[in-house]
Amino acid sequence: MIDFSGFKIEPYGLERVEVLKGPSSVLYGENEAGGMVNAITKRPTDTPIYDGFLSYGSFNTVEAGLDVGGPIDDAGVWSYRLTGLVRNGEIETDYSRNDRIFVAPALTWQPDAQTSLTILANYQWDRLTPIQFLPAEYGNLPRNFFTGSPDFDRFDANHGSIGYQFSHEFDDNWTVRQNLRYSQQETDYRQLYYGQWLGVSPDMINDHTMARTLFTVDETARLFSVDNQAEYRANFGSVENKLLFGLDYSRQSVDGQNGYGEGPPLDTLDPDYSIPITPPSLIITDRVQTIGQIGLYAQNQSKIADHWILTLGGRQAWVDNTNLDRIDDTGSYEQKDHAFTGNIGIGYLFDNGLTPYASYAESFTTNIGQTQSDVPFQPSKGKQYEVGVKYEPTFFPGFITASLFDLRKTNVLTTDLTNPLFQVQTREVRHRGLEIEANADLASGLSMTAAYTYLDAEIAKGDDTGNRPSLVPEHQASLWANYEVGHGMLEGLSVGAGVRYIGASFGDNANAVSVPGRTLVDAALRYKKNGWQAALNVSNLFDKTYYSTCYEAGSNGDLSCIYGEGRVIKGSLSMKF
Repeated sequence: MIDFSGFKIEPYGLERVEVLKGPSSVLYGENEAGGMVNAITKRPTDTPIYDGFLSYGSFNTVEAGLDVGGPIDDAGVWSYRLTGLVRNGEIETDYSRNDRIFVAPALTWQPDAQTSLTILANYQWDRLTPIQFLPAEYGNLPRNFFTGSPDFDRFDANHGSIGYQFSHEFDDNWTVRQNLRYSQQETDYRQLYYGQWLGVSPDMINDHTMARTLFTVDETARLFSVDNQAEYRANFGSVENKLLFGLDYSRQSVDGQNGYGEGPPLDTLDPDYSIPITPPSLIITDRVQTIGQIGLYAQNQSKIADHWILTLGGRQAWVDNTNLDRIDDTGSYEQKDHAFTGNIGIGYLFDNGLTPYASYAESFTTNIGQTQSDVPFQPSKGKQYEVGVKYEPTFFPGFITASLFDLRKTNVLTTDLTNPLFQVQTREVRHRGLEIEANADLASGLSMTAAYTYLDAEIAKGDDTGNRPSLVPEHQASLWANYEVGHGMLEGLSVGAGVRYIGASFGDNANAVSVPGRTLVDAALRYKKNGWQAALNVSNLFDKTYYSTCYEAGSNGDLSCIYGEGRVIKGSLSMKF
């Protein structure tokens, strides 16, 4: 979404998560060139379910969840689902909060096998603490060190949504669908964060006092979307064909202001958190930003002679972007953009489970805001060429995928070096790489999942041409193994362990700030019996200390970093009937 209104998703409310890699604007409109995540919320069920859990974990975090559903009437025309969660806890930072209340009701009306209407709603109440930026070069402050003010720092968000999904099959050929949703979030964000060391000596190494900066966000975000589509299925001799076409509309807006100012310094050897903090008087942003988008799309997929698969699609989008600046009228503008995106793919299904394929896809993203000179940002466009192979062997359950890709994105936003409060649009980035994934259910209850990614990333145009984009590691890999006892006295017991590797990266596009790679180990222990499950999950088992990212802060060239999450232990007891 826009600015700080991210509409955080509660995992307990999800039925499944689908990851779409690469550009996919043809069916889904605006999205980043790298891909998108489709979060499928829980739906009403045909059979009764009763599911609940209670957990306790690191940093005094207590959670309880309930998930119930099933048919309402004997005929099964009406069914429902109600999911809820309550969490009270902290994170590893001192004076932190990690509290949430979540509730999601859903109702389905299905009068016959051809017609279905599902109403979905949710409300989420979050009381969180902003992420802490800590100096990396001086002081060696611990992960739990708090740079802000307990009475001032907060990330409070109240958000909810309501909508429906309707579908009707007229016959074996025609199906129509309409999906609609309205979401709204109220955000109150305040943070007093590290700016730079206040040195008393030329090298500042012996200093222990930091300057701090005040930043506030007070905004309301609204999002409305409706998608109307029709699907036509038909067979033409040896060709199985599916044509999908539709018209969608979305409107998103943010109404709010950002404050910025200088906060009191903090002595890291003797921190005083009782100093009263006054919100900054300087309002750097006060505006209403609205983006409306209309999209017309179509995609056709053909399966030819049970072997060839051909996909071809296109979308034409029209975007109206308006900004009402309440500080300076010269910052107000209306910008109209349009974009055509397409995709094409071809694959061949061999009888032995091997499927080679090749594809090309495009995407576009509207960039919110304007430069320091009040020039509106242009949309970013992405395109990707990909070849690969999928293999689903017939002699054991599992699959292997491997792909080579070339992905490019234009009009990338970056910090304005003349004023870091603003951005400029000067870059084009390119990512070439290799991805390999494997999933296998081996003999005697043993299963394994493995993945490896190699990324050759480069700034192809603009400032820092030839450098590696920030926050993009060259190598990433993961391996997870799980063993479940299928018989005997220990039937129902399962043990899992895995390792994650995230390679080294840079914290800036100038490649002056290095972020070391890290290897992390996770583990899980579960026991299931008669609908009950006891589980113990541990992430970062060996409590490795590392930085997830760093950047250059202040005029002295100091490094500001975010610590990666330390060891987190969570024990839970759940029931499912």
